[in-house]
Amino acid sequence: MSQDGAQGRYAGGAVAGGRYQLRDLLGEGGMASVYLAYDSALDRQVAIKTLHTELGREQSFRERFRREAQAVAKLQHTNIVSVFDTGEDELGGALMPYIVMEYVEGQPLGSVLADDIRQYGAMPADKALKVTADVLAALETSHEMGLVHRDIKPGNVMMTKRGIVKVMDFGIARAMQSGVTSMTQTGMVVGTPQYLSPEQALGRGVDARSDLYSVGIMLFQLLTGRIPFDADSPLAIAYAHVQEEPVAPSTINRSVTPAMDALVARALKKNPNERFPSAAAMRDEIARVLNASGGQTGAPVIVAGGGPANSGSGVGSAVFPPVDQATPAPHSVQTPYQPHPQSPYQSGPSGPYNQPAPTPAQGYGYPQAAQGYPTGPLAHQTPPPYSINPQHQTAVGTTGGGSSRRNMPVIVGSIVVALLAVGGLITALALQDDGKDDEAGKGGDPGTSETSTDEGYRPPERNRVMKTTACTDASEDSNDPKKVQAPNFVYKDILSAKECAQAAGWTIKEIEEPGNTYAEGQIVGQFPSSGTAVSEQGAHFELKISTGRPS
Repeated sequence: MSQDGAQGRYAGGAVAGGRYQLRDLLGEGGMASVYLAYDSALDRQVAIKTLHTELGREQSFRERFRREAQAVAKLQHTNIVSVFDTGEDELGGALMPYIVMEYVEGQPLGSVLADDIRQYGAMPADKALKVTADVLAALETSHEMGLVHRDIKPGNVMMTKRGIVKVMDFGIARAMQSGVTSMTQTGMVVGTPQYLSPEQALGRGVDARSDLYSVGIMLFQLLTGRIPFDADSPLAIAYAHVQEEPVAPSTINRSVTPAMDALVARALKKNPNERFPSAAAMRDEIARVLNASGGQTGAPVIVAGGGPANSGSGVGSAVFPPVDQATPAPHSVQTPYQPHPQSPYQSGPSGPYNQPAPTPAQGYGYPQAAQGYPTGPLAHQTPPPYSINPQHQTAVGTTGGGSSRRNMPVIVGSIVVALLAVGGLITALALQDDGKDDEAGKGGDPGTSETSTDEGYRPPERNRVMKTTACTDASEDSNDPKKVQAPNFVYKDILSAKECAQAAGWTIKEIEEPGNTYAEGQIVGQFPSSGTAVSEQGAHFELKISTGRPS
C-alpha cells in the first residue's frame, strides 16, 4: 500500500465533509484505486480506497464494495489491515463509496520477493515460512469470523519496515454463513488465475481450505522464486490447477527440506479434504518445520534450468483435437477427467520420504476416496467431492489428416464440433451433480456411510484444544469474589471443552447447530457467555455444537 505516489483522478479532492484529504495515488486495481490521504480530525495519514468512476455508477459494484468494508471492519488482528471508516461522497461529479483504511508504510510482499530473488534467487526458506505463518494467523481470524479471503497472493500482502506482515484487500471475500459461496454468481470466476484453487477454477463452492491452497501456491513461489502453474492464458492456468501436479520445490531450490516439500504438497492437494483442515493446523505444521530446522535453513540453492514445465499444455489437445495429425496426443498430455499419471512427489515405488506412494487418483483431479485430517487412531473418512463416475468420463479423440491446404473446412468443422462437445460436457457434469443430489436425497447406496454422501462435510478439528486450567483456575469475578468468570468455549472442540468443564465440576448441555461453516464438534456458541460470573462449583453451560454438515 505504500508505494511511490502518483497523481490520480481524485488527488486533491476530499471526502467526509473535508475530513479526509486525498493526496497521492498509491495503486490501482481492477475495481478500485487507493490514495494516500490525510485525516484532519485525528492528524494522521490513512489510505482511502475508492471505486473507479465507471463502476461507482453500478449499484452491484457499490454493494460489493460496501460488503468489503463491512467484512473487514469486523476483523481485528495485527496481521490484517484495519478499516477505520466508510461512507459515500461526491467525487468527479458522481456519488462514490470509499473505505478509510490503515496506512501501511512498507512494501508489497511481491516487491520483497523480487529483492530476494535478485540477491539469492528466492526468498530464504526460514523467512518464507515465517511470512506464511503470519498470513495464516490473519486467515485464522477471518475464517473464525466466517470470512474466506479468496484472493491470497503476494500482491495482497504487505510487509512494514519493521517486518510485520499485513493481509489486505478482502474485496472479493464473502461471508461463509451467508450460504452463497459459489464463485460464479456473476457468470465469471473471481480471483487471480495463478493462485486459484481447483474448486474456484471450476466455479464450485469454496471454503476456508480454498484460501489454504492459495497460501500453498504463494509459499511455493516464495521458496522457489516462481509459481508452480503458469501459461499464456487464464484457461490454461485453470486447467493446470485442476489437472496437473506441481513439482516439488526442492527440485528448484536445493535448500528446501523434505518436510517443506511435504508441507507444500499437502497445501496443494486437489481435494480440499486432503489439505490442512484449518489455517491453525497449517500454521502449527510450519512451526514444527521451523523448530526442526532450528530456524536457520541457509541461503537458497537454485538449480539451473529447474522448474515446472509449461503449464496447461494439454488444454489445447483436450479441447481442440489435432486435425492434421494421424497420431494421438503425447502420453504425457493428460486429457480432462482421466486418471492421473504418477505424481512428481513420488519417486519409484515409494515417495521421497520412504513412504508408500498413493495410487493414482481418478476423476478430474480429485481422488475418488479421501481421508480427512487424522484425529486419532482412526482418521475420519471424508467424502469424494466432485467425483465423476467412469461412465461419464470423456476423452476427445484425434481426427485423421490430409493436406492442410485442402482441410480448411475440416479445421473449421472440428472447432465447431469441439465447442459443442465442451458445451455438452459441461451439461453432462451439471446433470451428473444433480443426479448425485437426487441419490443422496433417496438414501443412496445402503452400504455407504452417512459421511461419504455429504459433499460439504467438515470433519472434526481436534487440534482446537483448551487447557483444563481455563476452567479449574478461572479468573475471579470482580463483583462477586465467590464466583468466577466463565471461560471462552467458542471455536474450541467439544471433547476438549468437556474435559475442561468436568475438571472444574461443571456440567454441559450440547445443542446441535446444523451447518458446515465450522467443523463437526466445533463450539459455535455458549451460554452463559464468556466473562459472565458463574459458580466456581456446579456451574452449567449450554454449548451450541456444529454438525459439520450442510444445513
